[in-house]
Amino acid sequence: MRYLHTMVRVADVDASLDFYCNKFGLKEVRRIENDKGRFTLIFLAAPEDEQSGRAEHAPLVELTYNWDPEEYKGGRNFGHLAYEVDDIYALCQRLMDSGVTINRPPRDGHMAFIRSPDGISIELLQKGQPKAPAEPWASMANTGAW
Repeated sequence: MRYLHTMVRVADVDASLDFYCNKFGLKEVRRIENDKGRFTLIFLAAPEDEQSGRAEHAPLVELTYNWDPEEYKGGRNFGHLAYEVDDIYALCQRLMDSGVTINRPPRDGHMAFIRSPDGISIELLQKGQPKAPAEPWASMANTGAW
């Protein structure tokens, strides 16, 4: 068995790509436009997974955009995506500087949560051992739901 991808339905391709690629740092590795089915699939890889994402089509996040408007809620959502990161403090700062809300700050130097424009929770986990608690994160309160 091998992990392939997680599919996330998105309402706005531009807003989603701005979030996932420009702010969060994922790389677009493949795109499928299906005129007959009226949908677009955009496959994204984490920077360290870009080569395997292109060659083996895994591990990836699949953004699905249905051309006909649809409201996504209830049973069409799920828990969260999770990514291991090299420096949780640096990434959270970069995300904040880009206008992304840190819903659950990395107070413990190990874990944080953010949300995509479509409300998908994304867990950030510090690679290796947790970083020592540091400000402003150590005393930062949660914001919204995560």
